[in-house]
Amino acid sequence: MSNSRSLVRCLSSTPLLNNAGPDNIRAGVRLSALAAVFAFVVLASGFVPGTTTAALAQESETQAPSSININTADADTIASTLKGVGDTRAQEIVRYREQYGPFASVDELTDVKGIGKSTLDDNRARITLE
Repeated sequence: MSNSRSLVRCLSSTPLLNNAGPDNIRAGVRLSALAAVFAFVVLASGFVPGTTTAALAQESETQAPSSININTADADTIASTLKGVGDTRAQEIVRYREQYGPFASVDELTDVKGIGKSTLDDNRARITLE
């Protein structure tokens, strides 16, 4: 946040205001407003100076795996990896697997209570059976 304040101070302390004519004052006000908008956009975007997109992507990869073996994963891993699947649905998947054995196909997940076709389609690329 201090970097954004420094940026606003730097951009708003313009030599245009030294000659206090009406045109220079308007230009200085416009420049100050532009600096404030820029600082707002930077803060609202969550951009953190000194980080890279690769570092942020690597951090998100450590939080949840990109694919999951639905036949061996525990409920917590299922819930954290699959979109639209919370703790309750993840526990239902594990219960179904324990009762009926390993999933023979990804489409069999729709037999689990609470897992519909749209949830399956949203997660199909993340699910493995190996």
